Amino acid sequence: MSRRLKADLALACCALIWGTTFVLVKDALAEASVFAFLAARFVLALILLAVIFRAALAKTNRAELLAGAWIGVFMFAGYAFQTVGLASTTPSKAAFITGSSVVLVPMLHGLLWRKAIGAWVWMGVVAALAGLYLLTVPPSGFAHLNHGDLIVGGCAVAFALHILFVGHFSPKHSPGALSTYQIGMTALLSLLAVPLLSATGWEPARFRMTPGLILAIVLTASLATALAFSAQVWAQQHTTPTHTAILFSLEPVFAAIASYVMLGERLSLRALSGAGLIFAGILMAEILGAAPAAPESPAP
Repeated sequence: MSRRLKADLALACCALIWGTTFVLVKDALAEASVFAFLAARFVLALILLAVIFRAALAKTNRAELLAGAWIGVFMFAGYAFQTVGLASTTPSKAAFITGSSVVLVPMLHGLLWRKAIGAWVWMGVVAALAGLYLLTVPPSGFAHLNHGDLIVGGCAVAFALHILFVGHFSPKHSPGALSTYQIGMTALLSLLAVPLLSATGWEPARFRMTPGLILAIVLTASLATALAFSAQVWAQQHTTPTHTAILFSLEPVFAAIASYVMLGERLSLRALSGAGLIFAGILMAEILGAAPAAPESPAP
């Protein structure tokens, strides 16, 4: 088996893991408040990554630490919006809405760095927006829009900015150190959010140590964060950006399949049409639009 094929299989496994974890997180939120779950998940992930990348961390410098902390702010915002919204919507819808962040990357890249935005990118954005409308807005109109879908939409913007700034900083710093520091910042902000939101009454802290919750924390921290990020760092050195984009675009598809099998979720024909348009928009923007592949995945 060639090294490129191994890399492609590794990225496909990452997409499968990230897609499946939408269902795990949805179930976990029945036992824990949003930020208590995020704090537990990312503290454990930080410990695992600190062990995996201990050699890179030993050689770190202040600039690397600040870069990791900066992109960690966007990562925290993305996971906060996504997880809060997921509590009120379905895993399939949350996954496709999150996936639309990939379409925003080339558009925001053009606007922030004053780069030309190609026709295929604009067509991808239009297709994704049309898909988001069909997926999230019911036939009865905006008055009956699920507020969870709207909140998850905020994570798409945060993750798009996260992808851009990871791409900006990663050529200058160790990928292992950046991954660890951004996870560390996400863990820190999640820990701070728990008492703050509980004191203000916005989200009372809740954490019941059930077997399902423990399993969700362990799997999302180890497989979806520490292992998947480490595999991604290796795999993207041995395959093409186009292959990466195609394989990562399968993440919401895997989420929809997992939700159907594990939760019995069935999307309506209207929602399926919207999901298909979002998927087409991702492919147009990432492949035909020659957009850079996402350095990090906006997965749960």
